[in-house]
Amino acid sequence: MQAETQYTVFSPSEIELTDTTNTVLAEVERLQPARVVLDSLSELRLLARDSLRYRRQILGLKKYFSGRNCTVLLLDDRTADIHDLQLQSIAHGVILLESVEREYGIMKRRLEVKKLRGAWFREGFHDYCIQHGGVEVYPRLVVAEHVFNFEPTHLKSGIDELDTLLGGGLDTGTSTLLLGPAGCGKSTIAVRYAVSTVEHGGRAALFTFDETLATLVMRAKGLGLDIRKHVESKNLLLRQIDAAALSPGQFVHEIRKLVDDQDLKLLIIDSLNGFLNAMPGEQFLSMQLHELLAYLGQKGVATLMTVAQHGFLGTVDTPVDVSYLADTVLLFRYFEAAGEVRQALSVIKKRSGEHERTIRELVMKNGKITVGAALTDFEGVLTGSPVYRGEFENLHGSEFPAEPGGTN
Repeated sequence: MQAETQYTVFSPSEIELTDTTNTVLAEVERLQPARVVLDSLSELRLLARDSLRYRRQILGLKKYFSGRNCTVLLLDDRTADIHDLQLQSIAHGVILLESVEREYGIMKRRLEVKKLRGAWFREGFHDYCIQHGGVEVYPRLVVAEHVFNFEPTHLKSGIDELDTLLGGGLDTGTSTLLLGPAGCGKSTIAVRYAVSTVEHGGRAALFTFDETLATLVMRAKGLGLDIRKHVESKNLLLRQIDAAALSPGQFVHEIRKLVDDQDLKLLIIDSLNGFLNAMPGEQFLSMQLHELLAYLGQKGVATLMTVAQHGFLGTVDTPVDVSYLADTVLLFRYFEAAGEVRQALSVIKKRSGEHERTIRELVMKNGKITVGAALTDFEGVLTGSPVYRGEFENLHGSEFPAEPGGTN
């Protein structure tokens, strides 16, 4: 194809800038539109040939439209070598849209309002996505704008010993971190709280990054937790997150919408490992998580977050240091005793009240979840290799001796 036969909407070689502008203004006079979009300014820049004539033409368009009840949108693809800051000074408002490529998954899109004369606007970057039906923008969450008063209550787990360990249960408006190695029961305890919340008339939501919903439902049913009926009643929301197709702003927006529309009492994020891995390169993800937890706390929502540590017995490593964000930390551990690998749990901290400082055994078998008495006859359970200080004749079978009045 010859170069002279190639053309855009208006060919720079055949139509002068003045003729093009007059054609546009004639259509405006005929249609009397409420909005006018010039897409894009790069075409006008090519027609103008030099920057001075181009700026004068834009200034002339501004004067023409200033006397009309019309909103003008000027689109610039920023293909010029030098970004025209003088053009930004002419416009009443400037909105910058960016797309950031990821090593895996969808492209992240964000926008920033650079200026908007005579109007308030929220500074900073805001995520947005282009989807079927249009463009959806997710404004950055500002906790100071959402101050609510609520009466704190306890959320029960349905396991008396676990509630006792936590000083009566989880407090609404607080965040709890379930910390431990993979497979130690963190997700199971979280689901136990979700089912108990629904059974007491509340609503709960679970966002899973690591486990498929089919596996979650099947595993819960094997422990006496039939969550399918609660999902069908719409009191329990299960959502499997596609790690490669989500932005932090979109995730926060979905949670806010659930809290406002569904009046949630409990939110579960399973797990933070998957949440952080789904959004690589996000430098301020911890700050966004802090804002989200503060917002949920002010709305009276109890939040459960699971974190899988590296390692099983002995020294374990936490890949995500977010313990400072949580109000309560429930620690899970594997330990070896009597030729078996067992599980223990304890409460490391609870900002909202008193809690037990004992270590109890967690047993998940025979179709139920049980929490045993305090492991008073053991030392070093948290290290994974405890020393038994009790009477050896009392250590037999698969159960530990109970305290007087306690439960095995």
